[in-house]
Formats: sequence, C-alpha cells, structure tokens
Amino acid sequence: MPPRDHLPRGSEPLYLIDGSAFIYRGFYAFSDLTRSDGFPTNALYSVLRLGLRLLREERPRYAAFVMDGRGPSFRADIFPAYKAQREKMPEPLAQQMDPIVAGMKLLGFPVLREEGVEADDTIATLAARCKAVGPVVIIGADKDLRQCLDEQVLLWDPSGKQEKLTTLRDFQADFPPGPAFWPDFQALTGDSSDNIPGVPGVGPKTAIEIVAQFPSLEELREGVALLKPAWRKKIEPHLEDVFVYRELTRLKLDAAVDVSLESLAVAPAPREELVDFLNAYELRSLLRELPREGAPGGQNGSPRPDQPNQPGRASLFDAAPEGGASKGAGVSGSSPQSAPSASPAPSDGGQLSLFGYTAVPQPAPQAAPVQATPLAELPSFNDRNTALVPTDDGFLLAVSGQQWLVAATPAELAPLLAGAASVAAPSLKDLLTASLEWERVPLEKWFDLSLGAYLLSPEERVYSWGRLLDSLWSDPGFSPEEAPDGAQGLACLALARRFAARLEQAGLTPLLRTLELPLVPVLVHMERAGIGIDKAAFAAFAEEVNTRLSELTERMYQQAGMRFNVRSSQQLGDVLYNKLGLKAPGKTPGGAASTSAEVLERLAGQHPLLDSILEYRKLEKLRSTYLEPLPGLADENGRVHTTFNQLTTATGRLSSSAPNLQNIPARGDLGRRMRGLFTAAPGMLLTSADYSQIELRVLAHFSGDPTLMEAFRLGQDIHGRTAALLFDKPQGDVTSEERRQAKTINFGLLYGMGPQKLGRELGLTLNEAKDFIAKYFERLSRLKEYYQSLVEQARENGFVTTLAGRRRLLPDIRSRNTQLEAQARRQAVNTVIQGSAADIIKMAMLAVARDETLKNLNARLILQIHDELVLEAPEASAREAGDRLASLMTGVVELSVPLVADVGVGRDWGLAH
Repeated sequence: MPPRDHLPRGSEPLYLIDGSAFIYRGFYAFSDLTRSDGFPTNALYSVLRLGLRLLREERPRYAAFVMDGRGPSFRADIFPAYKAQREKMPEPLAQQMDPIVAGMKLLGFPVLREEGVEADDTIATLAARCKAVGPVVIIGADKDLRQCLDEQVLLWDPSGKQEKLTTLRDFQADFPPGPAFWPDFQALTGDSSDNIPGVPGVGPKTAIEIVAQFPSLEELREGVALLKPAWRKKIEPHLEDVFVYRELTRLKLDAAVDVSLESLAVAPAPREELVDFLNAYELRSLLRELPREGAPGGQNGSPRPDQPNQPGRASLFDAAPEGGASKGAGVSGSSPQSAPSASPAPSDGGQLSLFGYTAVPQPAPQAAPVQATPLAELPSFNDRNTALVPTDDGFLLAVSGQQWLVAATPAELAPLLAGAASVAAPSLKDLLTASLEWERVPLEKWFDLSLGAYLLSPEERVYSWGRLLDSLWSDPGFSPEEAPDGAQGLACLALARRFAARLEQAGLTPLLRTLELPLVPVLVHMERAGIGIDKAAFAAFAEEVNTRLSELTERMYQQAGMRFNVRSSQQLGDVLYNKLGLKAPGKTPGGAASTSAEVLERLAGQHPLLDSILEYRKLEKLRSTYLEPLPGLADENGRVHTTFNQLTTATGRLSSSAPNLQNIPARGDLGRRMRGLFTAAPGMLLTSADYSQIELRVLAHFSGDPTLMEAFRLGQDIHGRTAALLFDKPQGDVTSEERRQAKTINFGLLYGMGPQKLGRELGLTLNEAKDFIAKYFERLSRLKEYYQSLVEQARENGFVTTLAGRRRLLPDIRSRNTQLEAQARRQAVNTVIQGSAADIIKMAMLAVARDETLKNLNARLILQIHDELVLEAPEASAREAGDRLASLMTGVVELSVPLVADVGVGRDWGLAH
C-alpha cells in the first residue's frame, strides 16, 4: 500500500532511503546483470529502479539516499566482534558504488554518507529531527529501523517479495512496549547478522515476555530477582553484557549535524544527462521510466494528487493500478458501462480487518476508458441519492445503477447537486480544500465516507479512497451488480449504504451529523486562514539561539576540561562517566544510554556540565525543529497553514501536521518566546481561550467524586486540594513540590500511568509509588469505583463511549494476554475522558464558527491547539470577541462541575496565551 495513503492530505513527507541495504539487496538479487564489456550493473540497476519508482509513485519533495560511511563506527570500538564475521565488500559491488551515487544524484536525490557513521544512525537522526515538521517515510527493511517508528514516522519496504508498510500501530500490535524498548528486546535476543550474541537460550518469545514485565534493561537489572528461575539462570550471568548489546542496536541521534530539511529537497532530473548515463551502463529498460524533461524529481512532470486548488485534480482517493489503467471513465446516458478501477488489492495477499469484518482482498475489476458526458445530457439529481467521486479527468456522478464522467468545474456541478437527497463522497474535506464552491451543496446533504469509516473503526487510521474500495471488493456481501466493472461512482453509493446502516445500528449517526460532519468546513476555513508569523523575529530568535548554543559549547568544553562533539552520545558518555567519574543510573559500557535527558535530569546537581547539556539540547531542538524550518513554510503573506487531521486519533482528538503547531512549546520562557513569533495581521489581534483542566473536570462529572466536584465548584486549586489529602495537611500548607506530585498523579492516572513510571517521574521507589497510588484511591474512593465500572462496562459491551457517543472497540479487554488486557483497560479510561474532552472542544468550535456575534465582530477562528481556541479579530473588537469566545466555550455543554476558560488578548500568540 502506498505510503501516501497513510499520510495527511497535502502533507510533504521526507523519504529516507536505507541506501546501503538496497545496494546489497540488488547486488545479490540480480547476480548475472552486467554490461556488454563485463562491468557489473546489478546493484546499480536495482537502486535506480527503486529511485525511479519512488519518483513516479510518491513524487517526493524531500528525500535522501543514505549510505554507510567509510570506516568503522563507534560500535566496533565498544564491541570489536561487531559485524566482524562479514566479508569485505565484493569487488564487483565496490566497482558500482560511484556510479550508484552519481545515478541517484542525477535522479535528484541528495546522497548522505558520513565518515564512520552507519546509514541507520543518519536515518534515525533525520527522522527524529524532521518528524515535528511533517511525516517521515523510512524506506528500508532493517529491523533496527523499527525503533524510529512514531505517529509521524512510517517504515516502508517496497521491494521485498511482499511489499510491506509498517506504522506505529502495526508495530505495537506485535510488540506492545513500543519502539523505545526495541533495542532492549534485541539486546536479549541478539542479532546474528551483526554478530551480536544476545543471551544464550533467550529467543524472541521469551524476550517479549521479559520486556513485557521489565520494558527497560535498567528495570530488568533492578528486578532480576523477580524473574522465573529458569529465566534468571540464563540472564544473570550476562546481565552486564546485554547493556553492551543494547548499545550496538540502539540508533544514534547525533549524525548529519549540518543537514536541514531544506537541504534534502529533491532536484529537477536532467533527462538528457540521465539518458546518456543509462545508455552508458546499458540500462535501457529504465529509459521509459524517466521523469519528463526538466521536471523536479519530486513531481515527475505531473501534478501531485494531493495539491489543493486544482480543478478536476486527482484526489487521494483515486489510486490507479500500476500499468496505466484508465484515469477516468463513466456511464453515458442510461446504459451502465465500465468505470475507473479501484486501487489494486495489497500484493502481500494479507487480510484486511476493516469496518467490522475480515476478508481476503479481491482484485479490483479493470475498466475501459469512456467519453465525458456534457452537462446538458445529465438527468436531474433532485431528491435522488447521488455519489460524487473526483478523478483525473473530472468527476464521476452516480445515481441508482447509472454513472457518468463529467469534465466540469465545481462551480458548474455544485448547483446541480444542491437539490439531491444526499451526496456521498470519499472525502468532503478533500473536496472543500480544492474548491469552496462545494459549500453551495447544503451540508446536511453530504455523506462523507472517510468520516463514516473513521467513526465505525477509529483504530484503522487509514481511510483513503483506495482503502475504502478495497473494503468493498472484499466484503463477502458485495455483489458485482452493485458496481459493474468496478464502477467507482456506483461503488461510492454502495459504500454509503453500508456505512449509513452500520452507523445507525451503532448509534453513531448523531455524532456524524451533529458534530463531525459540520466540523469539516470549519477546519477547511481555519486551514485556509492560517496564522501569521514574524519572519524577522524568527531570524532574530534563531540567531540568538545559535549564539547561545555556541556559548554553551565553549562553556561545556571548559566544564569538561576538553573539547568533544557535544552531539555525540558516545563522546559525551566518555566525558561524563570516564573523565568526570559520574555514576549514572543504568550506565552502560558504551555510555550512550546514560546520556538520555531522563538520566541527565536524575543526575542534575552532580556537576555543572549536566545543566549545560540539558540547556543545549533544549535549544538545539528549538532551532532544528521550529526556528529554522517554519519560516520556509510561510506563504507570500507571511502566514503558515497547518493541516488539521480529523481521522487520525482513536479518541477523537484533532491532530496537526505540516507543520505540527500542536507541538509548539507552550510553557516557560522559551514557550512564550516561541508563541510570541506567531502574530496577528496588521490592525488585528489574537484572542486565545484555553479550557482549564478540562479532562479532570470531565472525570469529576463522570465519576461524581465528591472531593473533585467540591474543589471545582468552589474554584479551588485541584492539585493543591489533592496534595492536601495525600499529605494530610491543610491546603495552605502544601508545598510546591507536594503540589507537583499531586498534579503528576492526577493527570498520570488518566493516561494509565503505572507505579513504575510514576516512581520515575517522582523519584520514588516502586513500593513507594504503589503506596502513593493506593493512598490516592483511598482518599478519592469514587475514582477507583468509576475506573472499575468503566472496565466492567467495556468487558460487557466490548467498547466504551464518550460524552458525544463516540465509540471505541476494545477487543483486547477480554484477552488472556495480561499485557494486552491491561493496555485495553488503560485505553478504556483514556478514551472516555480524553475523548469526551475532545468532543467538548469540537462542540465549542462549532458554536464559535456559527456565532453571529463573533461574525459581526469580524472575528474568525484560526487555530485549535489541544484545549485552546485562537481567534483573530480587529483591534477594536478583540476584547469583546474574547469574552464572547469564553462564554461560548464554557456554555457549550452542561456538566456537573463548571467549565472554565482562561482568556487572553494580544498582538502575538504569546501575549494572547
């Protein structure tokens, strides 16, 4: 399945190719391929073929072909046997390395090769650095790369026997502890390909069980006495060795120091030079796959399918099979004929579990091209259930048993559909992003298939048109008569019938009609509005941060008594633990694990260098993630336009991407400075209103806990009130540290925080953390009863529901696997509380968007960040708009405790927040 089907519409992912892996794979896969003079071309052919496919199918704007650097990496220093069994690079492969680099550069791909650095480390560094700006697609198969997975990072292997795409959710289904603990798992099992021994007698099954009990090696060392005797006997003799092995498998994040996202832009592909290059190496079969003359490698000479404002553009929901199937087709007149084919079934023959059933995907019917139908020959669509599907050649329109291809504009079609009984479409947001003319069709007429699919199955995360079609072709109840010859317009109608029935049966129709569907145009208008940025202030702050980074670097040299690479975990570990003699919790022989932020914070105060390192890392992240990339994303008016993703979280919360504005720092001086860079337009001000502790208020409402309810009704500090109960003292005597501990547990338990994590957060032993939680539930007894009732309801029903009726299925709530069952219990609580808070903020957004008072004040909604809404309004009316905003937010729903929204007004977001 193409990666773009998993990414937000309009996003520009960074593609990172594990070049060394594909070079070796191609070398051994095409062993007999040579030029007529005997020069080997097998690896060259394979790599160029991959590059051309990427240009053709993904059309990347940003990409990098990453290779292993020459010379040994640090891993050979800490473990001389690392990869020692590998033979020297075969001479026929070594001969091809320079042509491979030259060929990929001709295709437009930046090539990265850092001395003494493995490709995986460079990839991990860039993925971590760039994922806050936009999605990252790692193209490779090395299992070490799984530790890079994230909500914004996918792993794609397009050239194996079975093309495979792995998301964070896919990975966690097989390995619940998550990517961060993958190196700990690999340290136990070892890796024969890299000559890493692992623990003798511990295979993957045993290692998974051990990691489930002790996710990190530090926790394993602390609790080794609690292991089964047989496991303990195997592990104890190698307990220190596994820390070395983890160091070998853990990817570093300090490579590619001078590489920015903009430096990874894919360049235009010079066709004439490419033709000469391929002819020189006699790879003439690749000539037909070349990009068009002068086309940027990332566009391959044709428009991207997800670019807005292109009439008649191909949508994300139109995926044609490779090989050139017809882009547009339809039914002319009243005689059903062939239509465009759906995206092909997954090549791996795997099973889909989409929308409540499991079926083996069937190949999509193929279609032949037909001529477009003139508007004058179309029938009336009034009072008829209609489908609308955008294609490359126009739009497919369908009603009962009939389908037409129409090469018309949205302005021409919208009036024809305004009188329809209903209009089903793959994605209303996709249509409105392309043209606001579609607003002429009344909102209540639309049926959005992607939204329907999302509400029915919020865990799927992918609701592209190709995926929806696959689900229809795979449905055991599907009859070819519903969509003859794969007619996509008729398929759209068939899917709408199915989804509407399932939504009604599940009680989700009101949620779709009153909340999620009305929110679509609100999000589109917010995206179009964007928010202004002060580029001069960005540049000044960036210069200030760079100056401070230079000062910190010099200070760290002085504090360490030597010069070292401050971005190198290995060198830093050597300074801290060898030269300065600090003793780190969970220190490994390699030192890299012991330089994590968590470890350094626990060591704070033992040496001045530690504070300098922490400040350096905070500023470096600010520079590389926000200060340098964001100005380049602004339009000609100096405004940045994020994409609000409605279909990405199982709890119903919105997310933001390209750029991700929800990750902009909010707290502390740096947070205020960062938000101060986002500004109102001339003559305007920003107004921000932020719900105060909305999730705890929702918890109080649902649980009826008297302590929480009284505190909120009296306007008391909830964390101070909780601390007073936990520490048996009057609230006025509570210290700031005690309040911090109460705040940690108040919020932590909402998100399933267990005693181990709570202990780490508060600096407590495991037993102390358990006692703390027990006392918490003893003093707030109704909370424990409520949590237990939620879990019992989930077990009985198989799902939980939020305030607005959002439903999340929890099949693992009855699992015999204790870890899966525990995870489902945490999800039950988290979904109801966080999901209900998400419902409330969405209700508030609708109320704000519809409010006539705000319209008369010329105030418009431009941002939603977690529990905060931001308006832009004229200076004269901004304060009044802020008061109205707060009033709408606090009155949008009636809970048993009051909702409170804190309001601010200012020229920039920092002042308004």
